[in-house]
Amino acid sequence: MTNSIPSVFLQHYSVYNGNLSELAVVDKTLINTINQYSFCIGEQDSEFKAALQGSDILLPDGMAIVAAVKLLSGQKITKIAGADIHQHLLEELNKMGGRCFYLGSSESTLQKIVARLSIDFPNVSVGTFSPAYKPEFSLVENQQMLEAVNAFQPDVLFVGMTAPKQEKWSYQHKDQLDAKIICSVGAVFDFYAGTVDRPSPFWIQLRLEWFIRLIKEPRRMWKRYLYYGPVFITLILKAKITQIIKSVN
Repeated sequence: MTNSIPSVFLQHYSVYNGNLSELAVVDKTLINTINQYSFCIGEQDSEFKAALQGSDILLPDGMAIVAAVKLLSGQKITKIAGADIHQHLLEELNKMGGRCFYLGSSESTLQKIVARLSIDFPNVSVGTFSPAYKPEFSLVENQQMLEAVNAFQPDVLFVGMTAPKQEKWSYQHKDQLDAKIICSVGAVFDFYAGTVDRPSPFWIQLRLEWFIRLIKEPRRMWKRYLYYGPVFITLILKAKITQIIKSVN
């Protein structure tokens, strides 16, 4: 587990309420992120919901989550995206000469990640494995992934298989993985490899990262933001109304 991790309760989830500099990992730690999309999918997929709830650290990756926490608890928290935790962990590994492993994505993307790491973080040793691209893995494929990771014994394992598959896999295999930190970061693999451009800091600071991603990838992102956005707002407003009714009674 982790040491004195500040958190705030959002419905069924304990969401991290602190800065990355405050992270103090003691034992094996599973880090996931939650946004409005994963929150809504969790309401439909109990296995995914359990994986998010089973996180040792659940980062608020999205302004919708930040706003929901403020509305329901009155507490102000800071958005921490997958790219932020990825950068932070690499910086820490570079200081200590640590080891990281990338599990997921294509072989070509992984090669680009390794090439960039050698420049950005030369003190970090890196291993990779590209699993089959499919909805579910066989027992043999799961064993291959476990053996690849455990043979390398990374300080940090980055898992990038897209949600909700990556969170489910990490949660299901946490006890079998020989890694100190297991971190599901999804699209960060493509961001860091340069195969997909992350919106600039200008848009991120304006809290419009989601809008730029929607414009750049409308076919893939429209449902996440234009459909699940209103669904999320409805769920949170219902929770707030229930909260008010309980306080009155």
